[in-house]
Amino acid sequence: MQYQNATQIGTLATEQNKVLRNTYMMLALTMIPTVIGALLGMSMNFSFMAASPVMSALLMFGAMIGMMFAVSALRNSVWGIAALLGFTFVAGVFLGPILQVALHLSNGAQLIGMAAGGTGIIFFSLATLATVTKKDFSFMGKFLFIGLILLIVASLANLFFQIPALSLTISSIAVLLFSAFILYDVSRIVNGGETNYIMATLGLFLSIYNLFISLLQLLMAFAGERD
Repeated sequence: MQYQNATQIGTLATEQNKVLRNTYMMLALTMIPTVIGALLGMSMNFSFMAASPVMSALLMFGAMIGMMFAVSALRNSVWGIAALLGFTFVAGVFLGPILQVALHLSNGAQLIGMAAGGTGIIFFSLATLATVTKKDFSFMGKFLFIGLILLIVASLANLFFQIPALSLTISSIAVLLFSAFILYDVSRIVNGGETNYIMATLGLFLSIYNLFISLLQLLMAFAGERD
């Protein structure tokens, strides 16, 4: 009986490590279409968004939600990988407007690099913490979900009010929230709460993506140098 239990535990640990390894490999792969999409987005003309910023933001949000549902529906097939890579490409294109704004600053390229570097440091630090300690952070799930809903509502409301102070507050909260999501998501993988590496990759990608945007918005607000 003890041997059987030990074998089952060993098999479970091996499976969890496999999911984590596949997730990290897929996450690294998603950076390729994201960068390609971002380069394309920086060369596109988004002037139509200035005419109707609220509708444009809602359409972009709706498109990403729709593609996320497609990834979820196809998560158990090879098409799930294709859908995930397609989603990250579109997400990269949608980075175009904020990257264009950043690059109009005299130190914009530096700020983008700082936001990317900060995102990487936060991700690797929290992922390492969750992996090494193996502590179960699943108790954070309900709080994070509520926080995410409130953040989305506040972001949608600010599309109409356009209050700079509220934008900075939202970005600051987003940095904390999506950092916590990284800890939560990696912990779920390590402890067997997530066994599908496509969905695990999607969750981590979204956290990294939103963390980068939030850091860049804060850096542009506090350290942006205008000509």
